[in-house]
Amino acid sequence: MQPFTFVLCADDYALSPGVSIGILEALSAGRLSATSAMTNRPTWRSAARDLARFAPRAEVGLHLNLTLGDPLTWMPSFADRGRFPELRRILRAARGGDLPEGEIRAEIARQLDEFQAAMGRPPDYVDGHQHVQVLPGVRDWLLDELAFRGLAGRVWLRDSSDRFVRIFARRSQTGKALALAWLGRGFAKKARKRGFACNDGFAGFSGFDPGADYGADFARYLVAPGPRHLVMCHPGHVDAELVAADPVTTSRESELKFLLSSRFSQILAAAGARTGRWSEQD
Repeated sequence: MQPFTFVLCADDYALSPGVSIGILEALSAGRLSATSAMTNRPTWRSAARDLARFAPRAEVGLHLNLTLGDPLTWMPSFADRGRFPELRRILRAARGGDLPEGEIRAEIARQLDEFQAAMGRPPDYVDGHQHVQVLPGVRDWLLDELAFRGLAGRVWLRDSSDRFVRIFARRSQTGKALALAWLGRGFAKKARKRGFACNDGFAGFSGFDPGADYGADFARYLVAPGPRHLVMCHPGHVDAELVAADPVTTSRESELKFLLSSRFSQILAAAGARTGRWSEQD
């Protein structure tokens, strides 16, 4: 067994106070090496203050969001009711080349601005809620904005795809993983061409079933790791704001319970794995 280091990233920081508290608990316990923040959420500014103390030992990224809650900018075409549309509508528009470029460019810039304003610095990396960062059109406008800000070579980007052989080896939510591999094809190549590094190896797809054995799922995420492996997770506590905003609720508590358990450490040891920041994978 070859030991390896991987990034373990908790998505959806600031989605709700309960989600943020759960992620902070996992950070305090040293279980996570990264978390991705939703800067369009109402509690982002206050949540950012709580997160700042973990920045030296865990990376903090922008969780680009185009599918949950309210936009930060006026988007009369894309968010005509003042709220982001469902993912399926965005997917349809992206495939047809019908996304409103100007509106989405402005929203990307504003979400980056909100991160900078609250944290006092750019994000360490950028990914996306429901993987919107890899969508046709969105990927180009995101790369343009990051390059314009002089962030090439300074931030890395999440590639939500992986090689088919690794996906099949894990036997975990194979359909979802294959769909993202197809949707995200060419993303990493384009990012690298613009001067942005990406992870090589990606896992963490879940059915979000609170009755499932998340520990068994997590063990599969560590199978066939890439040379820069990244695993996403979604821990947190359920609160009223989460229930009102997102269908993924009680499974977050199952994930958090596992991350804080001794079983988490046992599974890492059995796989020869350790969590680490992006820079610790070199």
